[in-house]
Parts: sequence; C-alpha cells; structure tokens
Amino acid sequence: MESSLTIDGNKQLFKDALFFDLEHYIYKKPICIGVFGCCVYDEISKELKVTQYMAENKKDAIEILSLAKNYFEEMKMKYNKKYIVTFSGNNDFTVINYLLKAHKTDFLLQGYFGEIDLQKCYEKAEGTCIGLKALEKKFDIDRESELISGSNLAKTFGKIVKDDDYINRMPQEKKDKILLYNQQDVVSLFYIYIDWYNRVNLKTEEITAQQ
Repeated sequence: MESSLTIDGNKQLFKDALFFDLEHYIYKKPICIGVFGCCVYDEISKELKVTQYMAENKKDAIEILSLAKNYFEEMKMKYNKKYIVTFSGNNDFTVINYLLKAHKTDFLLQGYFGEIDLQKCYEKAEGTCIGLKALEKKFDIDRESELISGSNLAKTFGKIVKDDDYINRMPQEKKDKILLYNQQDVVSLFYIYIDWYNRVNLKTEEITAQQ
C-alpha cells in the first residue's frame, strides 16, 4: 500500500495500528460510552476486523470499560499493536480516561499507544481544518450508514442509562443504524490512512506519532 500515510518513517504502520472511535454521552461531565468501536488490519486474511461494544443499560455502560481495557491490553500484548489512529481523538481519549478513573479501572488509555490524529495530520499537511465527513468526500468514500447527529446519539444513550427497559423498546433498526454509523467511522479511518498520499499534498516535514 504505497500511498499509505508515513508516520515515524514507517509506511507500513497501519499493520501495527488500531483505528478507534467512540460514541458517548456527556452531560456536564462524561456519563458513559454508548458504543466502543475499533478495527485492525488482519495481514493474513487481508481484511479489516471490527470490534464493537454497545451499552444497553447502565450496567453495560460500566462493563464496556472492562471490555475496552481487556481489548487494548490484548491488542498490545498478544498482537503487538503499537499505535492508535483517531479523527479528532482528544475528546474520545478524555471521555474514556475520565470514565476509567471514575470507575477505578486499573488502566488508562492515555500514553498506552502512540497516538495519530488524522485531523491534525491533515491540518499539518494542508494548512486547514476539516471534518471527517468532508474528508470522506475528498477520499471518495461513500458511507453505507446514515449520518446521525451527536446530539441525537447523546439523547439515545442518555435514555439507555436512565431506563433499563428503554433498549427493549428501541427498534432493532435504530440499534443497527447506530452500530453501522460507528463501524463506518472506524473503517473510514483505515481507508483514509492507506490512501493518504493519493489525496493529500504533504507540505510539511515528516509526521510523528504523539506519545
């Protein structure tokens, strides 16, 4: 994949990376992770493997933190993943680290992997800020999922953590749309990453991962 983004002088870094995105609910402070989404490139099968966890009640919202911790540790220890790729990931890192601390989970994501923020990479290369959906258009990525506003997602997750039976009243179609939306986010990150130099004019010095 000759057009993939070079980080730390490594054009093959995507093989050692996680592509990560959260859907979450914040009210004055982080309340919960609604959907945890991550994908990795499987070099043997030459395909993406997506992992998602979605909260269906308040208890699940806490359990997701344990699942996330186990996932990250397994990816690093067993599969030797070294980097985590996001789009404007500071908010997601702030939310998950706040919740990990709040629920006394013996883990922090911050600094666990080298961090690559594609929004910052684009801004460094092109000198302008861009949103993910606009960048997808630049890369000719057609979404399978419908766009869902952050406020609508927050309202849904707010109802889920306040009412344990709400998930049972939610149409399956709505659950599927939320999961597909998150899946599209992480999959888009991968395809943007590997097609980078076909679409972006790099006008700056070599990009390095943030530790």
